[in-house]
Amino acid sequence: QVQLVESGGGSVQAGGSLRLSCAASGYTYNNYYMGWFRQAPGKEREGVAAIDSDGSTSYADSVKGRFTISQDNAKKTLYLQMNSLKPEDTAMYYCTIREVGSSFSVLVAESYKCWGHGTQVTVSS
Repeated sequence: QVQLVESGGGSVQAGGSLRLSCAASGYTYNNYYMGWFRQAPGKEREGVAAIDSDGSTSYADSVKGRFTISQDNAKKTLYLQMNSLKPEDTAMYYCTIREVGSSFSVLVAESYKCWGHGTQVTVSS
């Protein structure tokens, strides 16, 4: 069974940076999408960024130019570099994975079935 473990969250001031990591195990996909989603209290889970097994990336408009998603295939680890953080970025951040083939957009949370427990990001002003 797929297992995902997020780390790297914390508390920072506006304008600061954080680098999130997600260690993945238990999958044998050659072709896949991996993504970062976030959820703030009282809000729905929203897509932040996604990357496929070939390295193609997608970003939510709200984070373009500030966040960068990447992966280390040898280490089976997903990363999210977050720069110029804003208070509205405050949320629990989750990583996820699914095999290529769904008709859903890569940033639609309902298209993914496997999630980590999340890592908290808090940005103060």
